[in-house]
Amino acid sequence: MTRRSQQLPVCVLLLLVLLAGRQQAAAKKYAAIFNFGDSLVDAGNLVVDGIPDYLATAKLPYGMTYFGYPTGRCSDGRLVVDFIAQELGLPLLPPSKAKNATFHYGANFAITGATALDREYFVAKGLGKTIWSSGSLHTQIKWLQEMKPKICKSPEECRDLFRRSLFIVGEFGGNDYNSPLFAFQPLEEVHKFVPDIVDSIGEGIEKLIAEGAVELVVPGVLPIGCFPVYLSIFRKQPDGYGGKSGCIKDLNTLSWVHNVALQRKIAELRQKHAGAGVRIMYADYYTPAIQFVLHAEKWGESTVSFLGMLRQKPRACCGAPGVGVYNFNLTSKCGEPGAYACEDASNHWSWDGIHLTEAAYGHIARGWLYGPFAEPPIVETRNHE
Repeated sequence: MTRRSQQLPVCVLLLLVLLAGRQQAAAKKYAAIFNFGDSLVDAGNLVVDGIPDYLATAKLPYGMTYFGYPTGRCSDGRLVVDFIAQELGLPLLPPSKAKNATFHYGANFAITGATALDREYFVAKGLGKTIWSSGSLHTQIKWLQEMKPKICKSPEECRDLFRRSLFIVGEFGGNDYNSPLFAFQPLEEVHKFVPDIVDSIGEGIEKLIAEGAVELVVPGVLPIGCFPVYLSIFRKQPDGYGGKSGCIKDLNTLSWVHNVALQRKIAELRQKHAGAGVRIMYADYYTPAIQFVLHAEKWGESTVSFLGMLRQKPRACCGAPGVGVYNFNLTSKCGEPGAYACEDASNHWSWDGIHLTEAAYGHIARGWLYGPFAEPPIVETRNHE
């Protein structure tokens, strides 16, 4: 046996020790996680008080991969926030509206349909009928404030807990843009919503900082032009699609403009709170989703511990044939009669044409925790303090 071959197992062992140490250090850093958002991270708030007959997301095959039953999550299994909690050594966050739950390790305030802006904003623009929001960002923050007596004995104790906790604020914006988009307003009108939406997210971050939060993750929006629901509804001329991706270019531009504006807002808030020990991390949904479309098999192979082989371009795992090749049909969506789920959701990144699979969420979560899909990464940054 050569000297090189003798040393190799030692190098591998050292690498494993370093990785284990990194995860152990991360697990000790946060006392709790408080999560806010929409259906991308809703863990069941929408169904706590009962399941409406029309709500297909609370029926199988939702939840089939990890839980084996529907939980109210809009996926086949775990969401980004679930992976983050598990990686940090914390339990899965209970929905904030759950009965008889304990919230000492955090809570998930997200609810399907949530917006960054309050409902009154859309009503004033004549869009009241196109918005379906059970709790905007600011409503969810009120829920946090109302919960404080359940988790703390005093305001000082809450501030101490919040300073030792991770706050995940979003994503927000997707449903805000859906309101004018699904009312078929011109795209140039939809772009006018960007400053108000981003300002509202900024105001929400400020409120949480005022409550004592110092570690905040703020995600951007997904490239909506790559998702079957939009590809099925908004038909374009051939030059309106990306040559390699097949995504709708002008819708992805809207997402990109939002994310750039949000990153500018985050930079402003970082500067404003620089002396207060506040750390605001931008989390990227856009880049990994684009990579799923452009390099599906590559990203499956390179992250085998988090997902299988993502072989599909924009095509829902769970759905029914409709317009185009996207396996999405508005009259037979996932969980509804006529829809079916693929045999192995880990082969897909799109779950139901609107949301992602557990496999995709796991990959994104790892990128937020350790890079490269967060600036700065959640764990790497804290371990270098």
